[in-house]
Amino acid sequence: MSDDTEYQGWKNRATWNVALYINNEYPLYQAAVAYVKKAKAAGRRPTYGAFIKSAGLEYDKTPDGFAYGGTRLDYTALTEMLDEMVPDEPHSKHRRQG
Repeated sequence: MSDDTEYQGWKNRATWNVALYINNEYPLYQAAVAYVKKAKAAGRRPTYGAFIKSAGLEYDKTPDGFAYGGTRLDYTALTEMLDEMVPDEPHSKHRRQG
């Protein structure tokens, strides 16, 4: 099976594998959530590329050998995955009571 064909609902096996480790390795998941919260609090959209840089993963690989900064990765899908990790805060309207 080629690494460039759809795999488990992801663009390819490399993207699936990276997503798998981010979601299942607790310290990595915590780092991703912290990054997303910080980006959203600053009014920025979290992106996968910025996350791997902030986490120091640009040149690292998953235990299965897929590069976190790989050129075959679907960065758009990985960005969407990160964005969905932390729901946007609903804008609440406070009523004055009195």
